[in-house]
Amino acid sequence: MQVDGRTYLRCAACEATFVPPAQRPAAEVERAEYELHRNDPADAGYRHFLDRLAVPLLARLAPASTGLDYGCGPGPVLADMLRAAGHAMTLYDPFFAPDPAALARTYDFVTCTEVAEHFHDPAGEFARLDGLLRPGGWLAVMTCFQTDDARFAGWHYRRDPTHVVFYREATFRVLADRFGWQCEVPCKDVVLMRKPGG
Repeated sequence: MQVDGRTYLRCAACEATFVPPAQRPAAEVERAEYELHRNDPADAGYRHFLDRLAVPLLARLAPASTGLDYGCGPGPVLADMLRAAGHAMTLYDPFFAPDPAALARTYDFVTCTEVAEHFHDPAGEFARLDGLLRPGGWLAVMTCFQTDDARFAGWHYRRDPTHVVFYREATFRVLADRFGWQCEVPCKDVVLMRKPGG
């Protein structure tokens, strides 16, 4: 489908909608857009938004777990919230915390909040995330699920030029099947997937 001069394709296997590679933004365009984000740690509304992922994840974690905030951005508020709950957090972001050592370890859990929609290679990224998890570890993803094709053209989430892939709940169930993960959707736009073992 074509919307506002952009092409959107649909994966027949997992139902994700995505922008073809030639129409994805360059790295410098992405970074400039991300630097406009104002995720203030003191903003109670933003913390409440993140609680949609944090609360169900925290209910599943063992005390003093180790986690990675993957795609933490310039203001890693979620990592601060999880640290305050007693968990050790490492940060990784290709623009704002590009620490290769963070990707050379494994973790009890990985968070990926408002990040997956930016993936230029979703299959490769989810394989990387699987490799970052210890057996029994949790992958916690928050992204706005696409539900209605008839409303796609006017959808606010589509309008962000750095959003290049849009997932349905069914997409995550297909991913979970592929990697052998347990899959839960505790609330709208949040999915928790557990790696087997542990």
